[in-house]
Amino acid sequence: MTHDVIALTPAMPDTKTLLAALHAGGPDLRVNGAAGGAVAELCRADGRPLVSIEAPRFLQLPGEAARLLGQAHDTDPAAPVWWTEVRGASAITEARRLAGSVAGRLTALLGGTTWPREAGHTDVVTVPDADQVGQAAPGPTGIDILTDKAAVVIHDRPIAAATTWLLDVIRFTTGTGRELHLITPPGTRLTLPLRTLLDRTPGRWVVQDPAHGYYDGLTGSELTWNDGYFVPVAAPDGRPRIAPPFKRPQSDGGQQLVVSLRTMHPATDHLVLGGALECAWQMLTGSAPAGWSTAEPVNLPWSRAQLTALARDRARSSSPTWLVVVGAPECRAIATVRIAHTRAGVEEHITLTLGHTADQRLPPEALPKLAEALTDRHNLATMVTELRSARADLTAPAHHEPPSVPLSFTLGPDAVADLGLDRVRRALAELAPMQLGPASLPALHFTFGDGTTTSAWQRLHQVTVYLNAGRKPA
Repeated sequence: MTHDVIALTPAMPDTKTLLAALHAGGPDLRVNGAAGGAVAELCRADGRPLVSIEAPRFLQLPGEAARLLGQAHDTDPAAPVWWTEVRGASAITEARRLAGSVAGRLTALLGGTTWPREAGHTDVVTVPDADQVGQAAPGPTGIDILTDKAAVVIHDRPIAAATTWLLDVIRFTTGTGRELHLITPPGTRLTLPLRTLLDRTPGRWVVQDPAHGYYDGLTGSELTWNDGYFVPVAAPDGRPRIAPPFKRPQSDGGQQLVVSLRTMHPATDHLVLGGALECAWQMLTGSAPAGWSTAEPVNLPWSRAQLTALARDRARSSSPTWLVVVGAPECRAIATVRIAHTRAGVEEHITLTLGHTADQRLPPEALPKLAEALTDRHNLATMVTELRSARADLTAPAHHEPPSVPLSFTLGPDAVADLGLDRVRRALAELAPMQLGPASLPALHFTFGDGTTTSAWQRLHQVTVYLNAGRKPA
């Protein structure tokens, strides 16, 4: 696995400081560039990478380092901090100490601290000759094992996030037809952005349990390595066998409200994106989003104009835009946004998740009010809201959590007009939808219950099947 050490410094590591840190392995090592210049690699004379250093990220948001690392030691979480990620190669024993020396030298010169704090030092680390170690895995830095079917990344952080280098690995596996296998200890938790990516791309979260072997951290299926990748172990009845650790109930009594919405905008020069997310965030939390970025940690203050400019640049190369949005430390909320330019216009696919403790209840009128506001001002196409029993801190553990329960479904005015108002009203005979917006072009909002109604999924399924059957062929 890569041996990760992070330098958290109050000042930016400039070129002179980085070069001083890269002397941690003595004068015989080389420095190469990778990932289009975003990564510096400390290499042996034969070109074998030993340590990779990501471009420093300026975290302007209070508490962002602590969100991904836990207590950020003696670095003030309220102050801006530079995050420099250093990773030692997995096949070389000395790489862990070499990564610690690079990070330790940065903090010795600039102040701040390392994570883990005990990993930082300033010793010169001697690396063995080329014939004492194997070959590096091809592909992006961070891949520990590469086969024809999978790229294996062994990750030992307590919280695994959608970092820049891991996103590079995901793009590599997707582009080469492989699966990503992210191996972690059983105590590791995923951030919601990373969990979302693992749900939607070919790959697995592989948990390595000392007593029970390997299992899937999202489904609980026991896994075995076969023909170059991990596959589920079948029970006698043919279904996947569930690992005992996954079944153990572990809950902090929290809940998560999940708001999945889609907007559709005309592609004009005056379009400014992010309004629907900002509106939902404000109405459900009482504050605006704090920051956004294309990876974790999130490093940019919230700006609709800047994210629109990025999405417009990506659209020119026919590439969608994927973003992570976070709130202030006291606001347990996080969102992922996917923006794509289609024939119909500019689509925003937003998933906003809010963490609540067991004693916090959402007012019953909050969701209809949100649906109406999004319909009136932000071109809402659809919205589904769900409630699930899960950690209030919005991380995903490697054990079973109950499935979510739908609360409501909203169909925007354009879709209602396309399908016909009377037809949509009849989508669920026993449930009359609420009409939102002007009578001439209304949206319809279906409420399924308070999150405890066991038939809610069946009702949502009935509605969507009925409506899809009435859509006009493209």
